[in-house]
Amino acid sequence: MQLKDNVIINSKVGQDFEKYLQGIVREWMQVLTMLCIVLIPFFLLLDYYTQPPELHLRFAIYRGATTFLVIIEYLLIRFTRPNSYYPLHGYIISAMISLMIVLMTVDLGGFNSSYYAGLMLVLMAVNILLSWRPIHSVINGLVVLALYLGFNVFENLPFDPRILVNNLFFLGSTIIITAAISWVRFKLVRSEYLLRDELVCANINLDESRADVLRARDALWGEMQLAKMIQTALLPQANHIGQYEVAALMVPTDSVGGDYYDIIDAPNGKKWVGIGDVSGHGIESGLIMMMAQTAIQAIVQQDAILCPSKILHEANRVIKENIARLGTDRYMTMVLFQLEEDYLLAAGKHMDVMVYRAREKKVEVIPTNGSWLGIVDDLGSVLKDNRIPMSTGDIVLLYTDGITEARNQTEDLFGEERLIKLLESNARLPLRQLGTEIFSAVAEFEKDQSDDMTLLLLKKKAEGNY
Repeated sequence: MQLKDNVIINSKVGQDFEKYLQGIVREWMQVLTMLCIVLIPFFLLLDYYTQPPELHLRFAIYRGATTFLVIIEYLLIRFTRPNSYYPLHGYIISAMISLMIVLMTVDLGGFNSSYYAGLMLVLMAVNILLSWRPIHSVINGLVVLALYLGFNVFENLPFDPRILVNNLFFLGSTIIITAAISWVRFKLVRSEYLLRDELVCANINLDESRADVLRARDALWGEMQLAKMIQTALLPQANHIGQYEVAALMVPTDSVGGDYYDIIDAPNGKKWVGIGDVSGHGIESGLIMMMAQTAIQAIVQQDAILCPSKILHEANRVIKENIARLGTDRYMTMVLFQLEEDYLLAAGKHMDVMVYRAREKKVEVIPTNGSWLGIVDDLGSVLKDNRIPMSTGDIVLLYTDGITEARNQTEDLFGEERLIKLLESNARLPLRQLGTEIFSAVAEFEKDQSDDMTLLLLKKKAEGNY
């Protein structure tokens, strides 16, 4: 009888998760179609500047027809309820855009055309944005590959076999990478859902026997440990990016933290660093942090043109909706940096940015401006990009309020002044050792850790050292 009850419960949880997953796929499908509606016509500029004039009209027709069909898909998705057939929309969108790109490659010489690279953008956008099952990413990748091979083989245009091998290598690699990312995202979505289900079950079962309560506690602890392991695994391990040396340290106050940082070397050549803090701490803040990380990663990797303010504007819509779906009132501070050779382009509202100027041996404090994420729908009017000049040896210190708001036995705050002095007196140390010195000073000062603590250090390297 107990076995039968467990089967029924597991079946019910599985059905509920499928409905939950369908809802997430539907929301991201709308984001995907909107991006396509904007970007497909936008790439006419690339056609105009790089392709023969006699093909401009034909390519415009291709793009116009595809955009029209994507608009129809958007309306179908927007005005229908989530259902088990939603992955078909992903296949259709991917196939339509891929067909457009394949026809362009045929017009440009078949397998020898470099326009096949657009297919990799399609694979990344569809397979990474949609939180569908990994098998769908694999099937979608094979469909795109089949369209590319089928049409070009049918046209039987002359080609260099080395170029074809190169193209297939990169397309195949993109399919494998995006399928792997899909698998990780799906696991995160499923773990998030199961964890929330465990929390609900734990609250419902508080009145049961002590043995049942202990079993529920152990199951919940196991899920929290899994969430912590996933969160830790997703943190970047890089120690340099572009012209900058990097060091980062994080100590959550609970099993799962709400602090965010990321170091992103995007395939489009752009370099990004971000740091933020979800209000509160614990499992709920940790979930929102991972959602924010996923959103930022997806946006910066699929669009090389967006600046930090635009990326945060797009990410805010996703984060706000996810917070609403969690039924909570959390918000998130965040500042995002685009790394260039001689300056940083920054946007967002977070703790002040501290820059140790190597030439003056002094710290410059730069306030951040804007608005927190997850509160209002539209941040377009309040987010601005701020250029921060960087010279060789300059060090940027980014941190969360768990450091400056640490309190000692007499309730004194650690504060910015102590942090500035630490940075100035230890700037000659290797970057990771500098971070360790700051953490050690905070740990000695604070009686009990009351908030997540994170710091991120960037150091401009000398020319020739990158």
